[in-house]
Amino acid sequence: MLKMGLTSFEDAIKEQLKERKNAHFMLVDGMSKLLTEKVNNFQSLDFQVSGLKWRLLIQPAVGVKDYLSVAVWIIDEKCTGPNWEVKFNFKIGLLPQTGPEYFYVSVGCHNEKQPAQGVVKFITHTQLKERFLVNDKAVFYAEISEEVIPNFPVIGIPRTMGTAERFKLIEVARNNSRFTWKITKFSSFNGEEHSSYEFTVGPRRWKLVMYPRGTGDGKGNSLSLYLNASNYVTNNGPKGRTFAVYKLRVLDQLHRNHFEIGMYVYVIILLFSKLYIFYMHISSI
Repeated sequence: MLKMGLTSFEDAIKEQLKERKNAHFMLVDGMSKLLTEKVNNFQSLDFQVSGLKWRLLIQPAVGVKDYLSVAVWIIDEKCTGPNWEVKFNFKIGLLPQTGPEYFYVSVGCHNEKQPAQGVVKFITHTQLKERFLVNDKAVFYAEISEEVIPNFPVIGIPRTMGTAERFKLIEVARNNSRFTWKITKFSSFNGEEHSSYEFTVGPRRWKLVMYPRGTGDGKGNSLSLYLNASNYVTNNGPKGRTFAVYKLRVLDQLHRNHFEIGMYVYVIILLFSKLYIFYMHISSI
């Protein structure tokens, strides 16, 4: 039994890590953004148990109002092809402010058709607010059983303690989050790629990178556009990954028939990571 009034979420997690070596905890700061569906899902960092990589997935329940859905997702590169299968037991739950934990225990069987498994109606928004939110923070966890049975060879290294991460959701005002890159003499561009100057949104800097003649699958027939995450604005505080909700748009200056794509994407902690690319067919430009 835990009492958050006596200690912080961080201290409670530290205590749990020693006892639950196959568990991964995720402290989410900014839960209100998920409850109002300004963010449609978020995922934990990869964590390894029994030689396989897993993630914890949290999102508003699809087709059910005012519920959160929580699932365990196996994302290991060894789990490819049509015939792989992993059997295991798992536990997903929340650390409470006071009283007993809130959790579900289930038998898992992941395969190509079902790489994620959990509880669609995991908890109501009301229950979450009453027992599990402290200053807009909540702690979710996934715990994988010792006995994981894949139908392929795996070398697992036993864990000596659990793992944890902190995930912070920040909303940036629209007038502080829009960047316009106006390009003159587009048809005279030489070279494969061109970059905008850096701009700041939230805690880090960004820039746009454009390939006028396309790259990757769009090479030779499309305009390709990347949003790139650069370094952080300050050196203070932890340097974690960034979850970005954004749109890339090419404006139609004649008919206002704009072309855009909206994305929910994670940027890992690389100094200069390409975030996402979209392709616009050259015939549309």
